[in-house]
Amino acid sequence: MTQPIRIMLADDHAHAREAMKDIITADASFKIVGEAANGLEAIRLAEQCMPDLILMDIRMPEMDGLEATKTIKERFPYVKIIMVTVSGDITNLFEAIKRGAQGYLLKNLSPASWHEYLRAVAFDEAPMSREVAVRLLREFTAVKSSVPEKSPLTSREKEILECVARGRSNKEISDDLDISEHTVKNHLKNILHKLHLDNRVQLMRYAYQKGWIEA
Repeated sequence: MTQPIRIMLADDHAHAREAMKDIITADASFKIVGEAANGLEAIRLAEQCMPDLILMDIRMPEMDGLEATKTIKERFPYVKIIMVTVSGDITNLFEAIKRGAQGYLLKNLSPASWHEYLRAVAFDEAPMSREVAVRLLREFTAVKSSVPEKSPLTSREKEILECVARGRSNKEISDDLDISEHTVKNHLKNILHKLHLDNRVQLMRYAYQKGWIEA
């Protein structure tokens, strides 16, 4: 039997944590392993619980979710962090992505959407919105290589990289290139392995800095 995805919650409102628990535990694929009421507590609990994934509120006392995300990712880079917010304000979400978060969830989404997205992030399959992707790439203009470096990727892998940079999901990439989702997943795993990277955010930043893709 596959082990459940271990999730930690970080939100200063107890009722918000209860609501998230109700949504998450409705699916046996997930298990809540800890709850934090502020950023400092989230950092301590991350070390104690060693979760697979953290749902992090942005605004919390003592230390906000952005700073807590940065610290946790520095100490435990394997942990995936999703920002949970009532607003789709791209500025805070963009800052969270820059500090290491893998994505974000709006609190008013349906439970089914939560479960689908949590699985996608846990298995490195969640796409990034095009708006966030473009802003992330432009952020690194100053460190972009003036002369593109030779890419070790195959022609098919380069096509997939271009799709990732456009914010396409695995399903959309499979439709665009007329290949199966399973093939897309394997190509992405190979790309990350070749480049010694962990996720799509790192991949986009690396490819842009090397001059392989344009913003």
